[in-house]
Amino acid sequence: MKIPRLTTLAPVAVLVVLALFPVIGIPLSWLNYLFFFFIYLALASMWNLLAGYTGLICLCPPAFVGLAGYTLAISTLLGVPFQVGLIAGAAVAALFAVLISYPVFRMKGIYFAIGTLILPQALKAWFSYWRPVGDEWQGMGAGYAVTGLAGVTLGDKYWLALAVAAVSIFLVYIILRAKLGLGLTAIRDNENTAASSGINIYRLKLISFIIAAFIMGLAGAIYFIYSPRINPVGGFSMRWLIMPLMATVIGGEGVEEGPIMGAAVITFLTFLLADYGAWSLLIQGIVLVVVVVLMPQGIAGLLRQVGAYRFPQKLFQAAEAKIHRT
Repeated sequence: MKIPRLTTLAPVAVLVVLALFPVIGIPLSWLNYLFFFFIYLALASMWNLLAGYTGLICLCPPAFVGLAGYTLAISTLLGVPFQVGLIAGAAVAALFAVLISYPVFRMKGIYFAIGTLILPQALKAWFSYWRPVGDEWQGMGAGYAVTGLAGVTLGDKYWLALAVAAVSIFLVYIILRAKLGLGLTAIRDNENTAASSGINIYRLKLISFIIAAFIMGLAGAIYFIYSPRINPVGGFSMRWLIMPLMATVIGGEGVEEGPIMGAAVITFLTFLLADYGAWSLLIQGIVLVVVVVLMPQGIAGLLRQVGAYRFPQKLFQAAEAKIHRT
């Protein structure tokens, strides 16, 4: 009988322990911290997939989050269970990615970044004047409340956030070890060479774009289960771009462990500097600049360079060899 590798069992064990936190009664404040960490991690993992492995400097995550949040809110107002609203919101975000893919993929480099940056701002302006359902106190700038959440506890929201974070990491892990991942990295390194090798550039970019949009939309919709009201300013906020971007750069762009480390740092700084208002963004910006200057490959990249992963890896290998001998 084949014995599972310890390096495979370790993430599963961590996931099980994290899933037990609401049950064993850890402080509610820790559940709050971890909730935000999981949301930022899911967003950062997908931004890393686009920017770090596909070479797409995509600046429209706020569009995916906002559309998913609005879909969730309006679905619940129409009597749809919030569980269905979550999936519908993620699907709308993915559909939006399909619709914009053809025009934005025709842009290259900085033009692609600018083109995707405009989209959330355009959606914010449009939703500021949009009111399909509700009375005069709903819609437009006031936004919508997410209803149908009676009985949903903080533990339930925590599990949803943990699930989307775990799925985001698992998807990236699978993609990078499949032909899709090889094609994406080839496109990132040299698009012309990849095209001359027979790689369907548009199709692979589109698959990556749709996956990222779906997970980002799902993470955003789960956030609006936690904070059950969405308006144009909050739904299409640049926060949904800055947080995953900073987490990926600080942790290490193009490194699997990067979003995990970066999301942990961003979550810590967010709560630590919560009382400092505008100074919070300034301090986080300084941290970002320091990391870019001193650690261009991020924290995870630096640890790999100095061999910080070798000692745990040797321990796992030694333990596995001992198990197989017995």
